[in-house]
Amino acid sequence: MAVKTGKRAFRPGKLLLFVLMILVTLVYIYPFFWLFISCFKSNAEIFGHSLALPSSWDWSVFAEAWKGSGQYSYTTFFANTFIVVVPVVLFTLASALLIAYGFARFEFVGKRIFFTLMLSTMMLPATVLMIPRYLMFARMGWIDTYYPLIVPSVFGGGAFFIYLLLQFIRGIPRELDEAAKIDGCGSFQILWRVIFPLTIPAMFSAGVFQFMWTWNDFFNQMLYINSVSKYTIALGLKMSLDITTNVAWGKLFSMCLASIIPPFVLFFIAQKYLVEGIATTGLK
Repeated sequence: MAVKTGKRAFRPGKLLLFVLMILVTLVYIYPFFWLFISCFKSNAEIFGHSLALPSSWDWSVFAEAWKGSGQYSYTTFFANTFIVVVPVVLFTLASALLIAYGFARFEFVGKRIFFTLMLSTMMLPATVLMIPRYLMFARMGWIDTYYPLIVPSVFGGGAFFIYLLLQFIRGIPRELDEAAKIDGCGSFQILWRVIFPLTIPAMFSAGVFQFMWTWNDFFNQMLYINSVSKYTIALGLKMSLDITTNVAWGKLFSMCLASIIPPFVLFFIAQKYLVEGIATTGLK
């Protein structure tokens, strides 16, 4: 029942929903708030009074933690992470778009079989492929290089991204392709001049997902990279957890906080295109 107050009617249901949304938001924000205040605490404060504010706000902890533990600083780890992430994202988008375009616009022998096999790869646990992939890359001499992390993205980048772009391309009218053919465009020209500009929202969605997944990937990087000079940010943070010494948790948390800044910045920059790409892919 709505209660009129002035020009607008007061609805208790909307107030309850608003309060619920605030509570849910606080639940999601709390881990980041705890991580932030823990950067300025000593180990005793973190484990003794985890909910209390730090006794001092010494911002130099970030500069000290950035130096790392040894001859390699977090500048090296961040640079190595971008060396891996940027090519993976670019190659994934290019290859996934090309394969999705082929499935969406061309008819060829075994199309349904290949499409079914592609989708079936999404159902395989990553642990099933771990040993055969490692043996294959070891025989190729790619261990302790970035090739095992980058090269697979050249060949499609994963069935999820192919399927995402495929569904989007299927929603693009074929009349646009026919009009481009009348103007003298070939298959690759249609892809570049017609399909690609219209799939930019879906490309942004795939790019953001791939960026976050590759940035947060730990297991594959730990499996294939051995040299500290090639460590990514995930391996650099793990290296700081040495059980034989006293871990400075405040410094470690400060670098954890720094490591989530790039994905956050990318998400807020591409948020509009991300939501648009997911929404239109589902509608088309």
